Amino acid sequence: MSFEQHIEDIVTAPLLTRGYRIVRIQLQGSKRKTLQIMIEHIDGRDVTVDDCALVSTTVSVLLDVDDSIHESYILEISSPGLDRPLITKNDFKRFAGSMIKIELKLPYQGSRRFKGLLLGVEGDLVKIELDPQKEVAEFAFSDIQRAKLIPDYEMSRSN
Repeated sequence: MSFEQHIEDIVTAPLLTRGYRIVRIQLQGSKRKTLQIMIEHIDGRDVTVDDCALVSTTVSVLLDVDDSIHESYILEISSPGLDRPLITKNDFKRFAGSMIKIELKLPYQGSRRFKGLLLGVEGDLVKIELDPQKEVAEFAFSDIQRAKLIPDYEMSRSN
């Protein structure tokens, strides 16, 4: 089990009872560690600074009790933002119809990075209408290195 998965196992249930869902957990840095936890409201409301403070307090207590981090670290709680990362298959289903950037682990037709309209998920395949060709590409979920939404303001700026 990865460190991030261990932390997720500890904090998921208490955060769910408070109305929050975890988007992503990452431990970053080599000398000065930062534990980043990205959250969103279950009901879709925007995450506020007060939400981040509440979650920070809750997570700090849980991590102190668990005592699995044996070095100093910074705890960073944030919203996923407008360029929200897509992590799970459910994210790809939920945001179908949105413009996304996607990076693959291995090249497809000579490239690893693509922009396009997320059409959805069928089984293990993520379908994207590639921009500007309008070609529909299917990528295995397991082949995706990272993906994120493209905010509307970014699309209007690139036209």
